[in-house]
Amino acid sequence: MTTPYDVIVPAGGAARRLGGADKPGLTVGETTLLDRVLAACAGARTTVVVGPARPTTHQGVHWTREQPPGGGPVAAVAAGLGLVTADTVLLLAADLPFLDRRTVERLASALDEAGPHADAAVLVDAGGRDQPLTAAYRTAPLRAALAALGDPAGQPLRRLVGGLNRLRVADTDNVAYDCDTWEDLEQARERERS
Repeated sequence: MTTPYDVIVPAGGAARRLGGADKPGLTVGETTLLDRVLAACAGARTTVVVGPARPTTHQGVHWTREQPPGGGPVAAVAAGLGLVTADTVLLLAADLPFLDRRTVERLASALDEAGPHADAAVLVDAGGRDQPLTAAYRTAPLRAALAALGDPAGQPLRRLVGGLNRLRVADTDNVAYDCDTWEDLEQARERERS
């Protein structure tokens, strides 16, 4: 059994490459991107979505805002960490249409099994890139890294997590696919239909 974990979903970005559309509210199939991510983390003790409250089919979600609103992913992590209590927290982007519960549990289990030498279990996409917003983190080292940064607003996520000891977990099911552009979204919809 996986160690208990909490989840933070940063969902307050400006979606500039989508012309400012409400990215988490966009749909693949009949389901919003946000609801797809929330379904994948249904096993979490606490789920925090950082961004404007939106309609969702999932109950028990805690909503908060980063300071300032739109302050970026590190500001979102700072806001979310104030509401989580588990020793493990997953950071999951709000635009992952193919994220599934198996992958979420796999990341949490990988970190648990790695022991104290790993601070994070990060999904690695097919191109070999770490996906820090599809990852499990030990809460204490993540809090320490955040405290060392100072003001989180506008900070890049890699500056927050770059110094953590990472276990890299292969994305064998291509669930790290995210929707940053209209083309990405259309490809996700085509993949869903096939």
